[in-house]
Formats: sequence, C-alpha cells, structure tokens
Amino acid sequence: MRQIGLLGGMSWESTTSYYSLINRQIKQELGGLHSARILLNSVNFSGLEACLRTGDWDEIARQLSAEARILEEAGADCLLLCTNTMHKVYEQISNPLSIPFFHIADTLGAALAQANISKIGLLGTRFTMVEDFYARQLKDNFKIDVVIPDEPDIDIINAVVFDELCLGIINDTSRQAYQEIIKRLGSKGAEAVALACTEIEMLIKPDDVELPVFDTTALHAAAATNWALSP
Repeated sequence: MRQIGLLGGMSWESTTSYYSLINRQIKQELGGLHSARILLNSVNFSGLEACLRTGDWDEIARQLSAEARILEEAGADCLLLCTNTMHKVYEQISNPLSIPFFHIADTLGAALAQANISKIGLLGTRFTMVEDFYARQLKDNFKIDVVIPDEPDIDIINAVVFDELCLGIINDTSRQAYQEIIKRLGSKGAEAVALACTEIEMLIKPDDVELPVFDTTALHAAAATNWALSP
C-alpha cells in the first residue's frame, strides 16, 4: 500500500472527511484491521484566507508549495490538496514535485465523463465559480461545460462556506437556500451539480436535491485511495 500525502487544514472540517473517506475505503477493500498509510500536513487556514481576501495568490502558492515539499520529503508517495479553491495554484505547487499530484477537477471530470454528463452546475467558493481555472480544467481535459449561479446566489454560497461550513456550522436555512440555487442551475441547463468546495458535502447530500450530485471530496479521496492500492 502506497502512502497518501494530505495537504489539509483549508478548512480542517473538510480535511477530517478526507481522512475518514480514505480509511473507510481501505477497510472496505482490505477488511480486518487495515487502515490507510497517510501523512497529513495541516496548515493554519487563517493566514491563507487573509491572502485570499487580498488576492495575494503568489504568497498562497509559495506557502503551499513549501508545505507540499515537506510531505514529499517525509515520504508521501502522492499528494492531495484538500481544497478546491487552492487548485488555482496547482501548477506552482506541482512543478517542484516528483510525486503524483491529483488535481481535484480531473477526478470530477473523469466521473462526469463516465456518467455522460456534458454540462455541470458548479457550487464552490466565489473564486472557484467566477474565475476560470476550474471550468477551464473541465473544458480542456473533458469537454465539459460549466454553469455557475447568478451573482446574488454566488454571494450566498460563498458566505455560507466561509461563515458557517468552515466553522463546522450546519444551518437548515442555508441548506434550503442551496437547494433553491441548485434548482435554478437545473433551469439553466445543468445536468448535475458538482459540490466543488470540500465543505459543501457537509450540508448537501444526494437526497437533498433532484439533480445528480457529484461530491468532489469523495471523488478526490477515492482516486488517491485506488492509486494507493493499485499494484
């Protein structure tokens, strides 16, 4: 079994989901007392979030690249960046590494392609929805088009992520707001919805909405686990 490196803490609430998902799959595949070989580097999100607010992506890239190299040097055989938004600096993190680094949008795109989904509704932070790094990855690699919410809905989604979910707060009113937003994405042609923020899976489950749900946290974790177990 190969060792999975998790670069987490953004937020730690969703990083715990990665740890649980990977270990549950290992238990299901191997049984008994088997558990995953994981190296976790959990960063302090406060400073990185401040860089998000000021748009200092160069500093975010510098810090995360250094933290990723710590995992590689410690013996990680692959890397997962446990957040969607920070994949904006994927290339800067990836370039110095010699180990596989799984892009979260690629794991989503592979699942969408397998399900013959060609147009996906995207829920995430404002950065993930509005900037093109995520949609471009899906379009360039998988020919999948992205539908994003209208501006007032983007504000709601982003506020719930940072003011509630990253703090471990699950609010039924917020769930209802997300459900209505997902309905509107369906009316704009989305065939399914991607939970493209690793915290949203805490709030929205497949049974909560009519559109098929693709949970990027679960897909990302499964991709690395399958690789870790492969010959």
